[in-house]
Amino acid sequence: MFTGIVQGTAQIDSLIEKADFKTYRLKMPPQMLEGLEIGASVANNGVCLTVTAIEGELVSFDLMRETLRLTNLDKLKVGDFVNVERAMKMGAEIGGHILSGHVYCTARVSRLLPSENNLQIWFEPTDPSIMKYILKKGFIAVDGISLTVGETEENRFCVNLIPETLQRTVIAQRAAGDEVNIEIDPQTQAIVDTVERYLADKATEK
Repeated sequence: MFTGIVQGTAQIDSLIEKADFKTYRLKMPPQMLEGLEIGASVANNGVCLTVTAIEGELVSFDLMRETLRLTNLDKLKVGDFVNVERAMKMGAEIGGHILSGHVYCTARVSRLLPSENNLQIWFEPTDPSIMKYILKKGFIAVDGISLTVGETEENRFCVNLIPETLQRTVIAQRAAGDEVNIEIDPQTQAIVDTVERYLADKATEK
């Protein structure tokens, strides 16, 4: 489990490609290496990945076909940076919201509106059906960053980013047309699905 409070960014040092499979090595920030072991979970752009090797500051992760299909990790190249977060510890302060690291789909950056002290970004999910789970003032995770939804329209939504988020994460590097990973809030999903089932059952009783 994760909180969506990104702890830093890490650069891709090397990349090995195979059929429907990739392995990449990240140069991890020093403060994130303490106690890190093979088998540990680390969120990469919001995707829960398992550490497969550790060589000094270089940490390896395997990307399976489903991960490559559903997320933006398939588009990464050597030299690119990703948001990284270690798994949360029981009893630690939760500053964002609970995340599983299971990305539902990607979303394309459709518009960027910068102002003096923040940046508003609009996204269009590649799977429009998830918009029913994205509510104004609700939680959303974008590339593993816990954010509050600003506004929603039929097929898009926006978030507002403060300087601290722009400085600590890769989101400031996003441009129109780029894809980001989206994880919807599971509690919102559960409520929406429950209400839909209830209404459907009531309709069939008539």
